[in-house]
Parts: sequence; structure tokens; C-alpha cells
Amino acid sequence: MRRPVVRFEGVHCAIEIRRLTDRVTVLVISGRDAGELGDAPFRELAHDLEVGELELFVDARDTIGVHLDVSGQWAAWLQKHQLRFRRIHMLTGSRFVQLTAEFVRRFAELGDRMLIYTEPTAFETARSLACA
Repeated sequence: MRRPVVRFEGVHCAIEIRRLTDRVTVLVISGRDAGELGDAPFRELAHDLEVGELELFVDARDTIGVHLDVSGQWAAWLQKHQLRFRRIHMLTGSRFVQLTAEFVRRFAELGDRMLIYTEPTAFETARSLACA
């Protein structure tokens, strides 16, 4: 059974997965993701993909950065499961994280399936509409 909120904490970063509805999940990343959480976030998100087409919101506004290896792992995982996502929305808080998000979108061949936001209001509006 999927828990409504799951939190993973490491020394340098934390990831929280919040299930707002059966088909809307928010992934909140804070700190610097150096891969210390391993594949635990992927395994947890895999439960959401079993329900059906998912709308994923990645709130990375408090992310300092992501190691290249980790962004590559996320890109590979998203590419492998891309048909299970209705859309992926990502809010970035810095130009560096925005560039990383753009790399992930291109590497995973997500095209317009992944939207990158720099304004929290637009991200929050999209999330509200997805839950409605």
C-alpha cells in the first residue's frame, strides 16, 4: 500500500514524496543530491506508476545541486518510464538546477512531456489544476 507521504533523508539532501491524489505526486528535493539515497526514491515512485498515468511535480526550489551521475540516473529512470507519465513538472530555484533539468529533459527525450518552471506561482497553479 502506498503511504501518502514518504521521506528519505541523507547527510546532504532530503527527498519527500507526497501523494496528493492517485494520479498526482509531488517530489520535493532539498539540499545537494549526491546519490546517497540510492535507488530508494525510484523504488518508491514505482508504486505510483502502477496505478496508471501519473502527473509528477518535482519541487526543486530548495535544491542546491545534483551530481552529474545522479542527474543521469534520474534521466535514465524517467526515460524508461516516460510513457507512464502524463506530464512531469519541475520547479527550479537556481539557474544551475534549471540547466540540470533541461539536460534531464533532453537526455530522457521527454520533449513537451516535461515542463520546467522558474516561477513558483505557475508551478503551484499547474499542481492545483492537476488535482482538480
